[in-house]
Amino acid sequence: MKTTLTDVRKTLPRAAWWLACLCVSVLVLYPLATMVSQSLKKPSEATENPPTLYPHGISLENYKALGNTGQFGIWQHVQNSLVVAAGTTLLTMLLATLAGYGFAKLRFRGSGVLFFIILATFMIPFQAIITPLFSILHDMGLSDTLLGLTLVYTTFQLPFGIFLMRNSFASVPASIEEAALVDGCGLVSAMARVLLPVAIPGLISTALFTFFASWNEFFAALILVTDESKFTLPVTLTVLASNQLGTLNWGLMQAGVAVTAIPCIVLYLLLQRYYVAGLVAGAVK
Repeated sequence: MKTTLTDVRKTLPRAAWWLACLCVSVLVLYPLATMVSQSLKKPSEATENPPTLYPHGISLENYKALGNTGQFGIWQHVQNSLVVAAGTTLLTMLLATLAGYGFAKLRFRGSGVLFFIILATFMIPFQAIITPLFSILHDMGLSDTLLGLTLVYTTFQLPFGIFLMRNSFASVPASIEEAALVDGCGLVSAMARVLLPVAIPGLISTALFTFFASWNEFFAALILVTDESKFTLPVTLTVLASNQLGTLNWGLMQAGVAVTAIPCIVLYLLLQRYYVAGLVAGAVK
């Protein structure tokens, strides 16, 4: 009897852990399963009330209809989102790496105050400065362009990127950099050839966070871009949300959401190990 009670006490925490994991998994996966299921229904079935739990017949009509959405089709807007997200990610990685290395390894007057000011920009609401940004882009001749939108996204992603890269470089022992300098490397060479490979998790975390944020951003894209040919995916989804007479086309809408979500899910699954490691390193330094 004692042996049975002891076994139950040992098993109970593990069972509770798996039950909690199962509940969290259901909460996360159920919306994704509903999205995919709704997008694979025929248009007539997708509008049924009450909705069916799963498609009675697999149909790709909603995905085919996406190509005829609006004046240019959704694939033009996928390309726009890809250009803006990739450009923002590359520019943020470059600038955040250089700035993070400077704050972590170089000593100069006012570095602490400057780093504090950069972190303080987290407190500025994005919506509060959208009008000045619009004026600046207009003066630079970059209004209503994907390049202008890329620069705006980079501006807002840089503080967090610098924070992650600064902490990633700071976690590398100084002896490694000193050994590289003794062997004849310069500062830039030591950073690129010795420190950066060690800080790869932080760099990948910066890249993924920046890509996800710029890929899904809606407000700035809605305000700063008015040419329909340059709409990004989140803006285009607002067009998909309304059909003729203001009715909601659920099947087409969910197909558009699936096209938006799939690249993020694939990237996260491929690089999740580095993503978590980079975020944890940034949190404890």
